Amino acid sequence: MSDQAVSEMQEFHWIIDMLQTVDVGIVVLDKQFNVKMWNGFMESHSGRLPSDVRDKCLFDLFPDIDQDWFMQKAKPVFGLKTRAFMIWEQRPYLFKFSNYRPITGSEEFMYQNIILSPLVSATGQVENISMMVYDMTDIASGKKQLEALQVAQSEAFERQHMQRPGQ
Repeated sequence: MSDQAVSEMQEFHWIIDMLQTVDVGIVVLDKQFNVKMWNGFMESHSGRLPSDVRDKCLFDLFPDIDQDWFMQKAKPVFGLKTRAFMIWEQRPYLFKFSNYRPITGSEEFMYQNIILSPLVSATGQVENISMMVYDMTDIASGKKQLEALQVAQSEAFERQHMQRPGQ
């Protein structure tokens, strides 16, 4: 094996290792929404091994996912080769994973942002899409706490002004 081939093989293994250990969920789905790749983040948070989910339909594995809604989100990714976004403010999660910081976290489940991206083959066709799942729980929790504080301050301000004599 040439030095270049060995170097390329090492790079390939680094990339695979990075995909498995990155703190972002990575899932690859085909046009029938069968799972083709399931990284370590997804395994850790779902409790499902890649070998248990590979070649199985996402909607069979996670019946809580609104199939019609998700397919509508994925349609332009396959057809138009554009990305699609799902943010926690519109829908808190796609996968109802438990919050993995039960002591320090105040949320019951993991809030998520999701990006669907086309995976264009060598023929220029999109046969698969990638799904990246970002844990947004800390940000969501902070925003909810800030909003609760703002409401409490507003109510306190209103009570204070209603109690003033002569107004």
